[in-house]
Amino acid sequence: MSAAGPKLARLRTVDPSEVAAALAESLAGGPPIAVVPTDPIERARAIAMFQPDQPVVEADAAVVIATSGSTGAPKGVLLSRAAIRASVEATHGRLGGTGDWALALPTHYIAGLMVLARACLGGARVVPVHSDLRNLQQAAGLLSERRYISLVPAQLDRALRHAEVIAALASFSAVLVGGSPMGDGLVERARAAGIKVVTTYGMSETCGGCVYDGEPLRGVDVDLAEDGRILIRSATLFAGYRLRPDLTAEAVVDGRFRTQDRGSWDAGRLVVLGRTDDIVITGGHKVDLADVEQAVQCWADRQGARAAVLAVPDQVWGTMIIAVSDSPGSLADLQAVVRESLPAYAVPRELIHLDQLPWLAGGKLDRRAIRSMIMNVRAERQATG
Repeated sequence: MSAAGPKLARLRTVDPSEVAAALAESLAGGPPIAVVPTDPIERARAIAMFQPDQPVVEADAAVVIATSGSTGAPKGVLLSRAAIRASVEATHGRLGGTGDWALALPTHYIAGLMVLARACLGGARVVPVHSDLRNLQQAAGLLSERRYISLVPAQLDRALRHAEVIAALASFSAVLVGGSPMGDGLVERARAAGIKVVTTYGMSETCGGCVYDGEPLRGVDVDLAEDGRILIRSATLFAGYRLRPDLTAEAVVDGRFRTQDRGSWDAGRLVVLGRTDDIVITGGHKVDLADVEQAVQCWADRQGARAAVLAVPDQVWGTMIIAVSDSPGSLADLQAVVRESLPAYAVPRELIHLDQLPWLAGGKLDRRAIRSMIMNVRAERQATG
């Protein structure tokens, strides 16, 4: 090391159209990259968070990727070359080898980025497809016999309504599905249609999926804290949050990443129960919002709709549980369905209809936006009496 100290790397921001080549260069020892979305508002938000004018001091830095920001402000997750390679090798080890990939997810989120990383490090081909998979059959014809695709649950659910997409998905060696909770019976319906679904659990901080079908990948150690919080120790772990050592210190303790998720073990397989902040107290009763949302989605499924559940402060109940759906529906009908599986105190006390639920590009509900929208609706209701 010279007297002047180590040379600090500069962060290179790249557009989605440039990311494949830029990622290959970075993994080969080039400058670290940060992928920015094309949407102007999201782009400005991402660049402000990445702060590319500030040098990257972490060794072996390859990528800074933004968390989804579905429940809070997005953070910049720093991934090293070693972590990305470890994730790619573990994935190929579980799937049975390298193969070509169809890319159906945005590359400024971890799931899409890791598709490119697996293909790059595996010497394989990537063929982009539309997010609704309408051209998947044609794309499959350009891929090798061993081929993979990564989807979010909403994509798989839509795909099961189209025979030609089902046939195309059934030709893939594995269809990885993760990123958000699965709808009722979704995996079973897909497998019954001949689709080789592999459920995945992971996040930006673990280079994407690190638990497949409930079983940790090779080299991934999963444990549960006393409160059920999922703890992960792995070579695939991130190097820290971009310019936020305080958040890094909170998230990684004794080499283990403290996720925001709760889990349990079922016959040696990890079952993700929901987020740690899904537990609320309403009217003196403890309620798991993940259970409520599952029940509410059963009601929504009967109408071909989507739904979400949130909790808001309330002077009477302390916390009030509210259901939101893109179907007008009836509060009484919804409550009757929820009561079939949950106690009365867990039943939503309000139903708010939105013409369309906001989604993030990565396939997750934008819960921050939903919360803002329902607070506006409730304020208007109160103003008009």
